[in-house]
Amino acid sequence: MDFRPLRHFLTLSDTLHFGRASDACHVSPSTLSRSIRGLEEQLGVALFQRDNRHVVLTAQGRRFQSYAREALEHWEQVRLSLQSDAKQLTGEISIYCSVTASYSFLYTLLSEFRGRHPGIELKLHTGDPARAIQQVLSGDEDMSITFRPRQIPDGLAFKSLTRSALVFIAPHEDQPWIPREPQSPSQDQWKRVPMILSESGLSRELADTWFRALGVLPKIYAQVAGHEAIVSMVGLGFGIGVVPRIVLEASPLAERVRILPVKPELPYYDVGLCVLNRRLKNPLIDALWQEVEEH
Repeated sequence: MDFRPLRHFLTLSDTLHFGRASDACHVSPSTLSRSIRGLEEQLGVALFQRDNRHVVLTAQGRRFQSYAREALEHWEQVRLSLQSDAKQLTGEISIYCSVTASYSFLYTLLSEFRGRHPGIELKLHTGDPARAIQQVLSGDEDMSITFRPRQIPDGLAFKSLTRSALVFIAPHEDQPWIPREPQSPSQDQWKRVPMILSESGLSRELADTWFRALGVLPKIYAQVAGHEAIVSMVGLGFGIGVVPRIVLEASPLAERVRILPVKPELPYYDVGLCVLNRRLKNPLIDALWQEVEEH
């Protein structure tokens, strides 16, 4: 069975760029174009609107995108189920996580798993932790290591790996805007403090809730993607940041900042592995999911 046209279509629908999609599929742009035209001829509809500068999914293309993902997913489940009855599991699992999570959790999580399932190829993609859950929900990644959201989306399974405190950090060098009595916060202390916060995600939500309770609209110096960049900017003296303690402890710049003993403290939250429930029917993904229970 030749599923290459579906894979070509999905790659182009994700990149919306023939050059990047052909590189990712390891085919020439002309081969990719023929593959897409073949699908459109079989379906009798245009899947993309394209000109010399833009590639955009049509309404029919968006509907077909859902079908293509499910078709490949179901085929992979059947293939792996049949394989598991005859021999060791083979295939690949994609995992998305932050840079910190990649060296804080993956060795423990994967070292024994690799020994038990040498035929499974693991693909790791790193990026902003605020995108981790969406990467799984969209089907772009099989699993992600992320913080447990306040409300877990329907259809998503989450398994905790550890807990981490969320802390305020400040530069070691004294600055006039650093609160002198962080244990007794007041509006006067915090309304002029330059804050370096995540663009989005749970840490930003919790920080915003803390400032609202204080009755202060924070003075935002910078909004960044990824907690590691916050540690760096605070270490350079640009402001006060909010990061998970686990990120701070793993940072090579940890000695350049200090934790402010702010009261009330920000909540702890869980760091864990998440996956779509329906993807647990895949023997590869279920094997890794069961491995987490052993840790």
